[in-house]
Amino acid sequence: MAKDVKPTRKNLMAIEDRIDLSTRGHSTLEKKRDGLIMEFMDILDQAQDVRSDLDDAYTDAQRNINMARAMDGDVAVRGAAAALKEHPEITTRSKNIMGVVVPEIESSKVKKSLDQRGYGVVGTSARIDEAAEAYEELLEQVILAAEVETAMKKMLEEIETTKRRVNALEFKLLPELHDAQEFIEQKLEEQEREEIFRMKKIKAKKEAEEAEEALVEDDEEVKYETVTADD
Repeated sequence: MAKDVKPTRKNLMAIEDRIDLSTRGHSTLEKKRDGLIMEFMDILDQAQDVRSDLDDAYTDAQRNINMARAMDGDVAVRGAAAALKEHPEITTRSKNIMGVVVPEIESSKVKKSLDQRGYGVVGTSARIDEAAEAYEELLEQVILAAEVETAMKKMLEEIETTKRRVNALEFKLLPELHDAQEFIEQKLEEQEREEIFRMKKIKAKKEAEEAEEALVEDDEEVKYETVTADD
Protein backbone atom coordinates (compact mmCIF):
# COMPACT_ATOMS: atom_id res chain seq x y z
CA MET A 1 0.00 0.00 0.00
CA ALA A 2 2.76 2.44 0.95
CA LYS A 3 4.45 2.51 -2.47
CA ASP A 4 1.11 2.92 -4.25
CA VAL A 5 0.52 6.28 -2.56
CA LYS A 6 1.81 9.47 -4.11
CA PRO A 7 4.10 11.26 -1.63
CA THR A 8 2.22 14.54 -1.36
CA ARG A 9 1.29 16.57 1.68
CA LYS A 10 -2.37 16.29 0.74
CA ASN A 11 -2.16 12.48 0.81
CA LEU A 12 -0.21 12.65 4.07
CA MET A 13 -2.97 14.70 5.70
CA ALA A 14 -5.61 12.30 4.34
CA ILE A 15 -3.74 9.28 5.76
CA GLU A 16 -3.28 10.99 9.12
CA ASP A 17 -7.05 11.60 9.21
CA ARG A 18 -7.68 7.93 8.39
CA ILE A 19 -5.26 6.84 11.11
CA ASP A 20 -7.05 9.04 13.64
CA LEU A 21 -10.47 7.73 12.56
CA SER A 22 -9.31 4.10 12.51
CA THR A 23 -7.67 4.42 15.93
CA ARG A 24 -10.87 5.80 17.45
CA GLY A 25 -12.88 3.11 15.67
CA HIS A 26 -10.51 0.44 17.00
CA SER A 27 -10.93 1.74 20.55
CA THR A 28 -14.73 1.80 20.19
CA LEU A 29 -14.81 -1.74 18.81
CA GLU A 30 -12.56 -2.99 21.62
CA LYS A 31 -14.95 -1.54 24.18
CA LYS A 32 -17.89 -3.08 22.34
CA ARG A 33 -16.14 -6.47 22.19
CA ASP A 34 -15.36 -6.40 25.91
CA GLY A 35 -18.93 -5.36 26.74
CA LEU A 36 -20.35 -8.11 24.54
CA ILE A 37 -18.12 -10.69 26.22
CA MET A 38 -19.35 -9.58 29.66
CA GLU A 39 -22.97 -9.78 28.51
CA PHE A 40 -22.28 -13.16 26.92
CA MET A 41 -20.82 -14.51 30.17
CA ASP A 42 -23.96 -13.43 32.02
CA ILE A 43 -26.15 -15.17 29.44
CA LEU A 44 -23.89 -18.23 29.58
CA ASP A 45 -24.38 -18.48 33.34
CA GLN A 46 -28.12 -18.18 32.79
CA ALA A 47 -27.99 -20.79 30.02
CA GLN A 48 -26.23 -23.25 32.30
CA ASP A 49 -28.96 -22.82 34.93
CA VAL A 50 -31.67 -23.16 32.27
CA ARG A 51 -30.09 -26.34 30.89
CA SER A 52 -29.91 -27.81 34.36
CA ASP A 53 -33.56 -26.92 35.04
CA LEU A 54 -34.51 -28.33 31.63
CA ASP A 55 -32.78 -31.63 32.37
CA ASP A 56 -34.56 -31.84 35.73
CA ALA A 57 -37.92 -30.99 34.14
CA TYR A 58 -37.41 -33.60 31.42
CA THR A 59 -36.46 -36.26 33.95
CA ASP A 60 -39.48 -35.40 36.09
CA ALA A 61 -41.82 -35.43 33.09
CA GLN A 62 -40.54 -38.80 31.90
CA ARG A 63 -40.90 -40.29 35.34
CA ASN A 64 -44.48 -39.06 35.68
CA ILE A 65 -45.57 -40.16 32.21
CA ASN A 66 -44.03 -43.59 32.68
CA MET A 67 -45.81 -43.94 36.01
CA ALA A 68 -49.14 -42.89 34.44
CA ARG A 69 -48.70 -45.33 31.55
CA ALA A 70 -47.77 -48.15 33.90
CA MET A 71 -50.67 -47.58 36.28
CA ASP A 72 -53.43 -46.19 34.01
CA GLY A 73 -52.40 -47.53 30.61
CA ASP A 74 -51.49 -45.89 27.32
CA VAL A 75 -55.13 -45.56 26.26
CA ALA A 76 -56.01 -43.39 29.25
CA VAL A 77 -52.87 -41.26 28.82
CA ARG A 78 -53.44 -40.75 25.10
CA GLY A 79 -57.10 -39.99 25.67
CA ALA A 80 -56.24 -37.30 28.21
CA ALA A 81 -53.69 -35.80 25.82
CA ALA A 82 -56.15 -35.80 22.91
CA ALA A 83 -58.74 -33.98 25.00
CA LEU A 84 -56.67 -30.78 25.07
CA LYS A 85 -58.61 -27.93 23.44
CA GLU A 86 -56.53 -24.83 24.13
CA HIS A 87 -53.03 -25.21 22.81
CA PRO A 88 -50.09 -23.15 24.10
CA GLU A 89 -49.42 -19.87 22.32
CA ILE A 90 -46.06 -18.24 21.75
CA THR A 91 -45.33 -14.62 20.89
CA THR A 92 -41.90 -13.18 20.14
CA ARG A 93 -40.48 -9.71 20.58
CA SER A 94 -37.00 -8.32 20.13
CA LYS A 95 -34.69 -6.61 22.55
CA ASN A 96 -31.37 -4.91 21.99
CA ILE A 97 -28.23 -5.87 23.91
CA MET A 98 -25.34 -3.60 22.92
CA GLY A 99 -26.51 -3.42 19.34
CA VAL A 100 -27.39 -7.12 19.10
CA VAL A 101 -31.05 -7.90 18.48
CA VAL A 102 -32.07 -10.99 20.45
CA PRO A 103 -35.52 -12.54 20.83
CA GLU A 104 -37.83 -12.39 23.81
CA ILE A 105 -40.23 -15.33 23.79
CA GLU A 106 -43.44 -15.12 25.78
CA SER A 107 -45.79 -18.05 26.23
CA SER A 108 -49.37 -18.29 27.32
CA LYS A 109 -51.84 -21.09 27.96
CA VAL A 110 -49.01 -23.45 28.86
CA LYS A 111 -49.89 -24.19 32.45
CA LYS A 112 -53.54 -25.04 32.94
CA SER A 113 -55.90 -25.87 35.74
CA LEU A 114 -57.70 -29.23 35.83
CA ASP A 115 -60.84 -27.91 34.14
CA GLN A 116 -58.78 -26.26 31.35
CA ARG A 117 -57.06 -29.46 30.24
CA GLY A 118 -60.13 -30.81 28.50
CA TYR A 119 -60.35 -34.24 30.02
CA GLY A 120 -62.84 -35.02 32.73
CA VAL A 121 -61.80 -35.40 36.33
CA VAL A 122 -63.81 -38.59 36.54
CA GLY A 123 -62.05 -41.39 34.75
CA THR A 124 -58.55 -40.02 35.16
CA SER A 125 -56.16 -40.38 38.03
CA ALA A 126 -53.88 -38.02 39.92
CA ARG A 127 -50.97 -39.65 38.07
CA ILE A 128 -52.26 -38.28 34.75
CA ASP A 129 -52.71 -34.87 36.38
CA GLU A 130 -49.13 -35.00 37.64
CA ALA A 131 -47.82 -36.05 34.21
CA ALA A 132 -49.74 -33.20 32.53
CA GLU A 133 -48.39 -30.71 35.04
CA ALA A 134 -44.84 -32.04 34.61
CA TYR A 135 -45.04 -31.67 30.81
CA GLU A 136 -46.43 -28.16 31.13
CA GLU A 137 -43.42 -27.28 33.27
CA LEU A 138 -41.13 -28.98 30.73
CA LEU A 139 -42.63 -26.95 27.88
CA GLU A 140 -42.05 -23.71 29.76
CA GLN A 141 -38.43 -24.71 30.32
CA VAL A 142 -38.05 -25.56 26.61
CA ILE A 143 -39.37 -22.11 25.63
CA LEU A 144 -37.03 -20.39 28.10
CA ALA A 145 -34.10 -22.49 26.88
CA ALA A 146 -34.89 -21.55 23.25
CA GLU A 147 -34.85 -17.85 24.15
CA VAL A 148 -31.58 -18.05 26.09
CA GLU A 149 -29.79 -20.33 23.61
CA THR A 150 -30.80 -18.12 20.66
CA ALA A 151 -29.61 -15.00 22.48
CA MET A 152 -26.34 -16.71 23.35
CA LYS A 153 -25.80 -17.79 19.72
CA LYS A 154 -26.47 -14.28 18.38
CA MET A 155 -24.18 -12.72 21.00
CA LEU A 156 -21.41 -15.17 20.14
CA GLU A 157 -21.75 -14.39 16.42
CA GLU A 158 -21.55 -10.66 17.12
CA ILE A 159 -18.50 -11.16 19.34
CA GLU A 160 -16.72 -13.07 16.57
CA THR A 161 -17.65 -10.39 14.00
CA THR A 162 -16.42 -7.61 16.30
CA LYS A 163 -13.19 -9.49 17.05
CA ARG A 164 -12.51 -9.88 13.32
CA ARG A 165 -13.05 -6.15 12.79
CA VAL A 166 -10.77 -5.30 15.71
CA ASN A 167 -8.06 -7.61 14.37
CA ALA A 168 -8.45 -6.24 10.84
CA LEU A 169 -7.89 -2.71 12.12
CA GLU A 170 -5.10 -3.65 14.53
CA PHE A 171 -3.09 -6.03 12.38
CA LYS A 172 -3.86 -4.94 8.81
CA LEU A 173 -5.32 -1.50 8.20
CA LEU A 174 -3.50 0.51 10.88
CA PRO A 175 -0.05 -1.00 10.11
CA GLU A 176 -0.60 -0.30 6.40
CA LEU A 177 -1.63 3.27 7.12
CA HIS A 178 1.39 3.83 9.37
CA ASP A 179 3.67 2.38 6.68
CA ALA A 180 2.14 4.72 4.12
CA GLN A 181 2.53 7.64 6.49
CA GLU A 182 6.17 6.80 7.11
CA PHE A 183 6.81 6.33 3.37
CA ILE A 184 5.32 9.73 2.49
CA GLU A 185 7.16 11.47 5.32
CA GLN A 186 10.47 9.98 4.17
CA LYS A 187 9.81 10.96 0.54
CA LEU A 188 8.83 14.48 1.55
CA GLU A 189 11.98 14.79 3.66
CA GLU A 190 14.06 13.59 0.71
CA GLN A 191 12.35 16.08 -1.57
CA GLU A 192 12.94 18.83 0.99
CA ARG A 193 16.65 17.94 1.25
CA GLU A 194 16.94 17.84 -2.54
CA GLU A 195 15.23 21.23 -2.78
CA ILE A 196 17.56 22.70 -0.16
CA PHE A 197 20.57 21.24 -1.97
CA ARG A 198 19.30 22.61 -5.30
CA MET A 199 18.72 26.05 -3.80
CA LYS A 200 22.21 26.02 -2.32
CA LYS A 201 23.67 25.13 -5.72
CA ILE A 202 21.68 27.89 -7.39
CA LYS A 203 22.80 30.34 -4.71
CA ALA A 204 26.42 29.26 -5.04
CA LYS A 205 26.24 29.53 -8.82
CA LYS A 206 24.66 32.96 -8.58
CA GLU A 207 27.30 34.11 -6.11
CA ALA A 208 30.02 32.77 -8.40
CA GLU A 209 28.51 34.59 -11.36
CA GLU A 210 28.23 37.78 -9.34
CA ALA A 211 31.84 37.40 -8.22
CA GLU A 212 32.94 36.83 -11.80
CA GLU A 213 31.00 39.87 -12.98
CA ALA A 214 32.58 41.90 -10.21
CA LEU A 215 36.05 40.79 -11.33
CA VAL A 216 35.27 41.73 -14.93
CA GLU A 217 34.06 45.12 -13.83
CA ASP A 218 37.18 45.58 -11.73
CA ASP A 219 39.41 44.63 -14.70
CA GLU A 220 37.59 47.03 -16.98
CA GLU A 221 37.85 49.77 -14.39
CA VAL A 222 41.59 49.16 -14.01
CA LYS A 223 42.09 49.24 -17.77
CA TYR A 224 40.14 52.48 -18.01
CA GLU A 225 42.20 54.04 -15.27
CA THR A 226 45.43 52.91 -16.98
CA VAL A 227 44.41 54.36 -20.33
CA THR A 228 43.40 57.61 -18.70
CA ALA A 229 46.72 57.84 -16.88
CA ASP A 230 48.68 57.28 -20.14
CA ASP A 231 46.81 60.11 -21.81
